[in-house]
Amino acid sequence: MPLGGVRIAGIILRALFIGILIVVTARVASPQTESFWSAYETPGDLIRIALGFSVCLWLAVHVFILPKDAEAYRTWLYLGLAVLPLALICAIVIW
Repeated sequence: MPLGGVRIAGIILRALFIGILIVVTARVASPQTESFWSAYETPGDLIRIALGFSVCLWLAVHVFILPKDAEAYRTWLYLGLAVLPLALICAIVIW
């Protein structure tokens, strides 16, 4: 695959993987009570929401920070092909 193709594939697989991590984190961090506003009644739910929001925000920022070297794109290509199906299965099971 030419370097441009590896770069594009690495960016896409990296973005998909981080996107799945955001979805899983948001699902796990959602309140255990009936509604979002009742999370203020339980301190554990409020802490879970705050931490989940922080992690989702941190991951969303990292979607836009691209790797600096060509080898990182190749690593994300190989890593994405191996880890992306596992992350997708994890997201389906958690949902």
